[in-house]
Amino acid sequence: MKYLKPLLLLLIIAFSATSCFEDADDNVILNGNNLEIQDFVWKGMNLFYVYKDEIGNLADDRFSTNEEYTTYLNSFSNPEDLFASLLYLPDNVDEFSAITSNYLELEQQLQGTNLDSGMKFGLVRIGNSNNVFGYVRYVLPNSSASANGVQRGMIFTGVDGTSLTASNFGNLLFGSNTSFTINLADYDDNGTTDNSDDTITPNGNSISLTKETITENPIFRSNVIETNGFKIGYLMYNGFRISDANVIELNNVIGDFNSQNIDELVLDLRYNGGGSVSTAIWLSSMLTGQFENQLFFEEKWNSGFQAFFEENSPESLINNFVSNAIKTNSSGDETFNLPLNNLNLTKLYVLTTRSTASASELVINGLRPYIDVVQIGVDTRGKPQASTTIYDSEDFSRNNVNASHTYAMQPLIYESANVDGFFQYYDGLSASAGFELSENFGNLGILGDENEPLLERAIMDITGNGRFLDSFENDYFKPIPDESFLPPFSTDMFDYRVKLNR
Repeated sequence: MKYLKPLLLLLIIAFSATSCFEDADDNVILNGNNLEIQDFVWKGMNLFYVYKDEIGNLADDRFSTNEEYTTYLNSFSNPEDLFASLLYLPDNVDEFSAITSNYLELEQQLQGTNLDSGMKFGLVRIGNSNNVFGYVRYVLPNSSASANGVQRGMIFTGVDGTSLTASNFGNLLFGSNTSFTINLADYDDNGTTDNSDDTITPNGNSISLTKETITENPIFRSNVIETNGFKIGYLMYNGFRISDANVIELNNVIGDFNSQNIDELVLDLRYNGGGSVSTAIWLSSMLTGQFENQLFFEEKWNSGFQAFFEENSPESLINNFVSNAIKTNSSGDETFNLPLNNLNLTKLYVLTTRSTASASELVINGLRPYIDVVQIGVDTRGKPQASTTIYDSEDFSRNNVNASHTYAMQPLIYESANVDGFFQYYDGLSASAGFELSENFGNLGILGDENEPLLERAIMDITGNGRFLDSFENDYFKPIPDESFLPPFSTDMFDYRVKLNR
């Protein structure tokens, strides 16, 4: 349990981080709004960024005078350019830190509320060409997509009559338009297992959609499959939300599985890009139960934070399996306490794709040393880091935020090591040997149905019935990473104010 007050922590470290030059704000803020924002960007990254020690321009002694600091900030034309210059290996290690000019939209996204048609899709680049197609992953209930007949597995190659390319899909699908039409196509594998000869041909059909404000329930599907004498629980979970209602519903699903005495569980995280770290801890504790108070993962911060924690509150670096989901406010008062249901699993089947990231990977990596985790699909995205929202305020929280702009940042702030000390999975967590299976865009199947290819592979292993098909691997169609086209901040939130008071 952690009771360290975040404001005290931030003030102590912020003082040490900025003591190399005095009253920089006095000279910086008067020089224009952009400079004020850039001052916020540098100081926030200097304090929180997990890879601060690798970035020379973030060193505490980088600037000896206010003038030198101001000149440095003025060398960037906008806050985005400054932010980008401070990232560590952005094409490999840090592909996820982000900045936004509108934190109001960010806050809605983090709560799962977006302007959305209800069609959840992936985008795929065809070979080495510039051509792109979309495929429907699933459809949200009570949405424009569900009302207009959009179904999982549909392929579309154009929007409003314009063919999708690697350079235009952002404007076509994520522009300010509140309505759009998808132009459908047919997928043909030409009767071979070699996807390089597969074809995608527009079929002349289209569906018109309207974007509406939607709050997605991350529990997309849960059911029990009874086959060959086994009861197999199936849970498709698409985002680690921290709201009381979401946590309660998740706990109830686990309780229902327990009451039905399931033999095995298949956890479908194939489209789950992450979310609340606390919820990842709680879900992992629900799946097990026999490891209460044992280490789930340990945090690795930048040298400033790490030294502070180790000297003042070493237990703050430790995140154990728990028996209750507990939240506290900024004063340390308990605001939520939910006893967790448990499955006491010794084996877990997890379905993954390259869209499985962050908190989803935390669950897999944290559980692997304790139970047998059979990972079916392909390697995950590779995000062993947690992030948090940084605002322009005295303590970088939402309280008393600077009213002159709406910029906020979501930097990576620590890496997560499991009980074996493993955390450097920047290329993703590998599927279990013999269980490598890409989604086949020509045969996605029905989610939750025992004949859906990835779920079928799990059921075959559980029951010992059926023959494993040769692994299907897509090497010609190249999925575009979700963070390249989804709204920023949609994949991971570390609720550090909850954590520091836990």
